[in-house]
Amino acid sequence: MDDIVKAAMAKWPNVPDCYGWLGLDARGNWYMRDDRVQADGAFPASKGSLLQHEKLIDFIQRNYAADEQGRWYFQNGPQRVYVELEATPWIWRLQPDGSVLSHTGQPVQVQECLLDESGWLYLVTDRGLGLVHSADMGLAAERVEAGLWTPGRVDRAELSGRWRYVRSPQASSTKKPA
Repeated sequence: MDDIVKAAMAKWPNVPDCYGWLGLDARGNWYMRDDRVQADGAFPASKGSLLQHEKLIDFIQRNYAADEQGRWYFQNGPQRVYVELEATPWIWRLQPDGSVLSHTGQPVQVQECLLDESGWLYLVTDRGLGLVHSADMGLAAERVEAGLWTPGRVDRAELSGRWRYVRSPQASSTKKPA
């Protein structure tokens, strides 16, 4: 977490949490969701505006974490901005050299490979569960064919419970959205 964020948290400890305003899609893209977008429906059916400002995206990704209930958030200064997830908290990017990076650019170590009923491929890593980016399925297939990964079966509906993450903190919150 950035030092400036830690300082803001210490200076303003009681800022209310924010729900529904930020989404992460199945390709690792961030979306800003204003009141109008939220009124149009839940994420990802109503995505909002794709964030394209590199410094803002980097800031979000450096300050991306989960709370004890498995709700993922971006610590924006003193305020937690909870993230609506289309799929999983992590989107994995496979590299030609065999390494795997998170959508935030962090290297991970693969522990297990899983395939759901729709053909979505997930990796369990030292950082947790994530979805393989759709553009990287060719590289994933090469790893399966080479015997490096053996996908086990998993039901998509079981993922969030088994790996303790909340896809919609807004929907599961007992607090009124900010």
